[in-house]
Amino acid sequence: MMRQLMLPVAMMAMAAAPAPVSAQISAQTPAATAIRQAMEASAAGWNAGDLARFMAVYADDAVFVTPKGLLRGKEAISAKYRPSFRGVGNARGALSFAFLEMRRIDARHAMLFARWTLTGPSTVESGMTTLVFERRGTAWQIIADHSS
Repeated sequence: MMRQLMLPVAMMAMAAAPAPVSAQISAQTPAATAIRQAMEASAAGWNAGDLARFMAVYADDAVFVTPKGLLRGKEAISAKYRPSFRGVGNARGALSFAFLEMRRIDARHAMLFARWTLTGPSTVESGMTTLVFERRGTAWQIIADHSS
């Protein structure tokens, strides 16, 4: 259990140190393309009001950082988002991402830095997200999410 919690913390600490240019993932690599596509599919799920589709990018054992503490597991993260899903879109607005940088941690792990934007009928919210991905089988899944 402790090892599972320490992996995301260790990876974020590694990312804080200056990385050599070779650690950055080119936008054309298969990993970067797959992660970008997974995030776009997740946003499409949000915008369609489909919680399962939005959450498909999260690993079952993902950790999500909130102002009140950590949410552990896909079900707990789903419960946080569930109230805004109405079946015909999301009550909080349309979600989009601007991908800023992706860094390779190792062959199975990558970190994405992005800006999220929610565009509602009368308001626009925006913030930053740092996502740690792990390749599991053929899919890249979020194992740690810190969004503010």
